[in-house]
Amino acid sequence: MKKTLVLGASPNNSRYSNRAVRSLHRHGHEAVPVGIRQGEIDGVEIITDLPQRDDIDTVTLYLNPQRQKDYYDYILSLKPNRIIFNPGTENPELSKLAREAGIETEAACTLVKLSTGDY
Repeated sequence: MKKTLVLGASPNNSRYSNRAVRSLHRHGHEAVPVGIRQGEIDGVEIITDLPQRDDIDTVTLYLNPQRQKDYYDYILSLKPNRIIFNPGTENPELSKLAREAGIETEAACTLVKLSTGDY
């Protein structure tokens, strides 16, 4: 199973980042929700700092490209196998930096990938 850092996680149940964390759990993947607001999703606390991890397979983004700039170094330091740019988060600049670092990038919807078994 793929440990996934959900960047832009929200405690609001109607947000796609929240749905993604819950769907990841339902599909047997460990989710690491990172956001700016305290709270929890599916019993997991949202982390409000930037945890250094060496076990992240996938970073799935729920931040618009402008907000992503503050996280470039952090995302790349995690050395994930891939970054998923969910709809509205597509970012050619970060995609290029990631590919140069040997990280696969994908413009896709995490929720759709999980529901179709393509995650």
